[in-house]
Amino acid sequence: MADPRHEPSTAARAALRPPIVGPGHTPTSVTDKIAAVVTAGTPRWWFLGAGGAFSLLGIFAISVFWLFAKGPGIWGINNPVAWGFAIINFVWWIGIGHAGTLISAILLLLKQDWRNSINRFAEAMTIFAVACAGMFPLLHMGRPWRFYYLLPIPNTFTLWPQFRSPLIWDVFAVTTYALVSILFWYVGLIPDLATLRDRSKNRFAASIYGLLAAGWRGSTRHWHQYEVASMLLAGLATPLVVSVHTVVSFDFAVGQVPGWHTTIFPPYFVAGAVFAGFAMVITLTIPLRYLFGLQDFITARHMENMGKVMLATGLIVVYGYAIELFIAWYSGNGFEQFMIHNRITGPYRYSWFALILCNFVAVQFLWSSRVRKSVLGLFIVSMFVNVGMWLERFVIVVTSLHRDFMPSSWGMYTGTIWDWATYIGTIGLFLSLMFLFIRFLPMISIFEMRMILPEAKNAKKGA
Repeated sequence: MADPRHEPSTAARAALRPPIVGPGHTPTSVTDKIAAVVTAGTPRWWFLGAGGAFSLLGIFAISVFWLFAKGPGIWGINNPVAWGFAIINFVWWIGIGHAGTLISAILLLLKQDWRNSINRFAEAMTIFAVACAGMFPLLHMGRPWRFYYLLPIPNTFTLWPQFRSPLIWDVFAVTTYALVSILFWYVGLIPDLATLRDRSKNRFAASIYGLLAAGWRGSTRHWHQYEVASMLLAGLATPLVVSVHTVVSFDFAVGQVPGWHTTIFPPYFVAGAVFAGFAMVITLTIPLRYLFGLQDFITARHMENMGKVMLATGLIVVYGYAIELFIAWYSGNGFEQFMIHNRITGPYRYSWFALILCNFVAVQFLWSSRVRKSVLGLFIVSMFVNVGMWLERFVIVVTSLHRDFMPSSWGMYTGTIWDWATYIGTIGLFLSLMFLFIRFLPMISIFEMRMILPEAKNAKKGA
């Protein structure tokens, strides 16, 4: 038995952990390094990447134009699978956006310094993912130009939203989530926008940054108001992490369809959203930290911590899979039991087994600290999770609908080329917004990185 007198103290264990910021950095060097990503010349790879992203965005524009010209019949939806790629992709994109809110809000309230290197990037990812998610309910309406019927505002037809409809719940949940996320993101940007305003050599760019900085001078009053606003927005955003995807899960759980009508969906969907969100953060962070040379700011400690969060949420998701099997067996309901049997042995069984491979088997490698500390290992696991979480939504939607209560109404569902074009096009929209963000705004918070430097902490203690 180990002698407790020889065990390292908490301070000693903290000293053994990898640093949050690489050694040798000062406030000046941090500002120069991060600001240079925006103020320096545009690298060639940015033009290649942005060109590819805008090409995919063009595919989205073509698919939307054809949808308006021909109607939703160009998609593969039918009876009984009236929900197809639109709802699958909507839930997938909303889930990806959850990591940004968790990193920026919950970890801020918990005073976790390691969030400072990735929160700005994750918050932007949240806004862009919500924008992509919002496309699908609008397009699925058939007449998206009449979306204002979903809003509780007076109109000439005296129509009011049907508040018993899950579509209305999604409108309120997603718009609230998007609004709070944008406010949180913008408030955090203000000090850095002032930095870019003062450093920009282009008069037009300096004017734009100065306008967005809203007269920030870095005074004590400004910092006080900034901290109050940040904490208030964090307090508002924290329950949204739980509520938004809970409301999305109600789209399914309030129905009587076998495989949907279950109380496990709200926590199951929330955990899956954070799981998918962190996987996407890792997927995008790893190449960007290499291309911009930001290894001193996004260190091995950040990678390992994100791997741990992904492992924890992944285990919750796997627990949800097990509970689904248990509920079907324990309920004694023949329809529920048939649904599970159909998922595992039916015509879509390969999707279910691929889902288990991506979300269960691949995640088990994260138990190893060597994999969590390996950039390549984390990237491979995150790519598996990105695919697996899309397959999870596919399995939930399609296998629950294509064989319902009456065998006479059974049918198969296959996405058409326009389903895939719309989905791939939203990936182009997401990447286009991301490329514009990293080119014109700091992807890492300058002032928050300066606050976690050793001299800043020592000065704060001395004060």
